[in-house]
Amino acid sequence: IDFDLILENIKDLNSLVGEGVSQIEHTPRGARLRRPEPLSLTLYQNGIVVGNGAFRPYQHPATQQCLQDIMDGYFPSELQPRYPDGV
Repeated sequence: IDFDLILENIKDLNSLVGEGVSQIEHTPRGARLRRPEPLSLTLYQNGIVVGNGAFRPYQHPATQQCLQDIMDGYFPSELQPRYPDGV
């Protein structure tokens, strides 16, 4: 696992979705600016945690697919149903 590549690609992906940029949220009284909630990825020596999810060892196929997607420069495919515009 190339951790440097993962971190570099995460920075690139974050910039694609406008990291730190507020979005307009319409309310009953008008609108307000809202920052999207980030999704954390914690890397450990022997696995990862995505958001508030369970610990996932590197040997697990879903973990390997998630990290391979990031190393290939894409958002993890497992996140597409919940975050179709990226996160």
